[in-house]
Amino acid sequence: MKNFNLSDTETDRIIQMCWEDRTPFDVIIKQFNLSEKEIISIMRNNLKRSSFIRWRKRVDNRKTKHTALSSSDDNRFKSKSQRQITLNKIS
Repeated sequence: MKNFNLSDTETDRIIQMCWEDRTPFDVIIKQFNLSEKEIISIMRNNLKRSSFIRWRKRVDNRKTKHTALSSSDDNRFKSKSQRQITLNKIS
C-alpha cells in the first residue's frame, strides 16, 4: 500500500468527496495533488470490498464525476449549506 502522507481528516474528506455525485475528480486532484489512480487506490484501501465495488459501479463513466464529460450548466441547484470549493486542503 502506497503511503500518500495524508492525515486521517484528509483521507476522510477524500472519501466523502468521492461519494458525492456533484464533486468531480478534477476538484479532488487539484485540492490534494493526487491522480485519479491514486484516488481509486485510497478508496480501495479504505473501504470494505463490497463498498468499493459499489462505489466503482456508481462512478464509472458518470458524467458528474468527470468534468470533461459533464455539461457546463452553471445554473444547476446548489445547496446553500454546501461550502465553496477552494484550493484549501480542508475547507
